[in-house]
Amino acid sequence: MGQLWISRAVRNPEANFLLISFLFNFVWEMWQMPFYEGLKTLDYMSVVRTCTQASIGDGVISVLAYWSAVVIARSRDWIHQMAVTPALTYLATGLVITTFMEWLATDVLDRWQYAPNMPELPILGTGLLPILQWLILPPLILWFVRQLSVGTS
Repeated sequence: MGQLWISRAVRNPEANFLLISFLFNFVWEMWQMPFYEGLKTLDYMSVVRTCTQASIGDGVISVLAYWSAVVIARSRDWIHQMAVTPALTYLATGLVITTFMEWLATDVLDRWQYAPNMPELPILGTGLLPILQWLILPPLILWFVRQLSVGTS
């Protein structure tokens, strides 16, 4: 029974996007923490908790981006063909959501602030590292999820 559940989970693209994205993004979130204000006042477990919450959010963004590509491709299996349009849709959707969430968190809700060492994009004022996070990690995540699904097909 346990193996059947694991087998189904591995074949589920959403579960794979969520899990792989969480793992990759957790490492990135921990790495980029010195580029945010207020770190000196947090204990280690608070930093881990903050990065865990952010990584869960990153995983959700990854699933939403995957679903947007599903709509464009009209298939949940678009990762097997790796057509350009769904892949670009996946990347663009995540980039737009990430940019919006960073703006919302820093400019509107004041949930966090960038440290002086965070490079910021002109006009938007969005931190460069969160944008690079979505440009660098999702292609890797996409590759890993594809490998998992190909290996179980």
